[in-house]
Amino acid sequence: MNISEKIYVKIINVFIVLISITLIFRKPCTWFIILYSAFCLLNYKKLEFNKKALFISLFIALPLIVELVLFWNNDSFVLGLKSLEKSTALIVFPLFVIGNYKRISFIKIANFYRIFTTLIVFVFYIFYIKTDVMYLTKYSKGIDIWELGYSFANFVGMHGPALNMHMAFVAICNFYFIFYKIKDNNIIVFISNFLLFITSIFLVIYINSKLALFNALIGILMIIFFEIRKKINTLKLVGLCGLLLIMFFGIINIYVKENPYMIKKYKEVTFAHMDKIGKLDELKDPEGQVYNSFVTRLSIWKSTIELSFKNLPFGVGASDGKPQLFKYYKQTNQFFLERHKLPVHNQFLDAFLKFGILGLLSITLYFLNMFYLGIKTKNVIICSFSFLFFASNLTDDFLIRFDGIVFSAFWITIFTTFYLKTIDIDTR
Repeated sequence: MNISEKIYVKIINVFIVLISITLIFRKPCTWFIILYSAFCLLNYKKLEFNKKALFISLFIALPLIVELVLFWNNDSFVLGLKSLEKSTALIVFPLFVIGNYKRISFIKIANFYRIFTTLIVFVFYIFYIKTDVMYLTKYSKGIDIWELGYSFANFVGMHGPALNMHMAFVAICNFYFIFYKIKDNNIIVFISNFLLFITSIFLVIYINSKLALFNALIGILMIIFFEIRKKINTLKLVGLCGLLLIMFFGIINIYVKENPYMIKKYKEVTFAHMDKIGKLDELKDPEGQVYNSFVTRLSIWKSTIELSFKNLPFGVGASDGKPQLFKYYKQTNQFFLERHKLPVHNQFLDAFLKFGILGLLSITLYFLNMFYLGIKTKNVIICSFSFLFFASNLTDDFLIRFDGIVFSAFWITIFTTFYLKTIDIDTR
């Protein structure tokens, strides 16, 4: 395809922005990925790779490579193929994003992403409260707060924890750009960025995932200590930290006040019955006593580890993770877990169960690669993302879902373009 470099750069950056702001919408995002990939294939001669780019691309693609190597281990060809299809982003983005690393601006992409994602989700929220007045009334009275977050996520078309993971990262980006743009000395820009940050934090609280709020706050603290201190003097930093701490505790206070059940849950439910790990059916009413408790999650993990060791070294196969786990619940008389078909909810254990030692190793290296990029670039957004996605996958398995695979693969490759460009500058 004969196209000038200037037009080529504009087109790929438009595609990447469109992919970034549709990450929370599976169908349009998929179409943009397909169109972008087709465009890059037509212009394959423009793709550039060096040894470092290929090495990092290999780490990103590791989970897909392991799944391909162990594809023979699936009992169901169709389900195995379906699982494989979800992971194609792990090769598509390394090829067509990293291959264009000299033409992509990480900061510009992040800026477009956080502005448009915040506005799009907030517009959805406005439509949501107009169509579901009942839920807004319940929220104002502090009734079933968790249900409202899931209801809004369903309205957007996503799973609640997945949407909130995305919004936590958006909030971190919004906070970063408050201080990135502060050098412009433009009050309108500052107020606009501050309002975007407040809006994104509000959405994180409304969707109501405690882990997402925790991850967002950790990201904010990282920005304070690693980024702000570079730009303002010590006195201003102390004053700003004081203001932010007041805001932080204000947010927590609102969150607890609007969700009083949270205090009761942590005192009486979350860490109750820890002596019943793997023995939940001994309780008179496990549904009422431990359905949302940590002991239930530990019982699931215990069973997963036991089953994984029984199926070493190659695991049970991508198509058979859940069926085999549910069967194991029944075999070990854990009828409460079997009745509710409770999945692993831990990406490391999920990979260990499905692909054995290779699966656990590939996932570990996948996450270590993120932290490597953050440490080498010393960029706080990359470090924040690495912590957020790692923490999220300790209590969920986002690398078996489109919204987790594409979300992580996209941003890791964007971070890689930034890293490779810093290397190019250092070697000049």
